[in-house]
Amino acid sequence: MELDTLRTIALVAPVLLFSMVAHEYAHGYAALRQGDDTALKAGRLTFNPVPHIDLWMTILLPAFLLYISKGTMAFGGAKPVPVDPRKFREFRRGDIIVSLAGVATNLVLAVVCAALFALLGALGGAIPSAAGTLRVLQQMAVYGVTLNLLLVAFNLIPIPPLDGSHVVTHLLPARLAVPYQRFGRFGLLVLILLINTPFLDYWFAPVFRVARGLLGAVQRFALVA
Repeated sequence: MELDTLRTIALVAPVLLFSMVAHEYAHGYAALRQGDDTALKAGRLTFNPVPHIDLWMTILLPAFLLYISKGTMAFGGAKPVPVDPRKFREFRRGDIIVSLAGVATNLVLAVVCAALFALLGALGGAIPSAAGTLRVLQQMAVYGVTLNLLLVAFNLIPIPPLDGSHVVTHLLPARLAVPYQRFGRFGLLVLILLINTPFLDYWFAPVFRVARGLLGAVQRFALVA
């Protein structure tokens, strides 16, 4: 594997892992606020990544994608937190809030990473001796912006069991909502079939426009080697 690819993996992996853990933590915390303590009792309300790691989605899939793309593409997911919607004080409201908590968290993290990019640049200007290390952290912040926005867009794809499908379910009439949810058993297969199709190209296109906009707003703080 080329040195540049290994370097990219070293920068992307911790950012992606934290973003996925934060996403799942948000689901569990939102569920707790809605009356469901299942995630809490399962020990999943923690930022310790170990309980959130899924061998395939968290480790093997991202590593495989980084390898075959030579460090240009990474995606994956953490182990879903257990949620029992029957414990929600108000089922419809609770299900929507819990489903959107993860993507809301990733959206906030994307903005935070852009702000962190600017802060690191300002520190580099004030402390030139630390500029080298801060440039590396800025690169991680760039990945943080893009990866978190990709997680937002991916989880909003209206294919069960992704987060966006929960919202769609509550918008559909009951006669359509039930078969739509049952379609979830084929959801992963459908997502795999959609890889490298025009649908995903169009779906993710806004992500890169928003990422360019966020990073463009702080580009003046970029540390140049």
